[in-house]
Amino acid sequence: MTKQEFVDQVASQSGLGKKEAGDAVDAVLKTIEETLSRGGEVSFTGFGKFSVAERGARQGVNPQTGERIQIAASRVPRFSAGSALKNAVKS
Repeated sequence: MTKQEFVDQVASQSGLGKKEAGDAVDAVLKTIEETLSRGGEVSFTGFGKFSVAERGARQGVNPQTGERIQIAASRVPRFSAGSALKNAVKS
């Protein structure tokens, strides 16, 4: 599903116009992005939790040359699915 298809679904299920639904989807995504960039987390009960994880520095291998390289530490976004979402996907 593309973002536009998602916006269309939100518009049809909420009774909003497509522009308002698009603005709402953009606002939700921007809020999640800003919260994660500050190191916070966003939790939706039953749906899941967006959080930030620290990934440590590590050794890697360049697949073309076989040369060992150092991969720097980084912060990465994580999503943990909630029980209601897991059950919905199972059935």
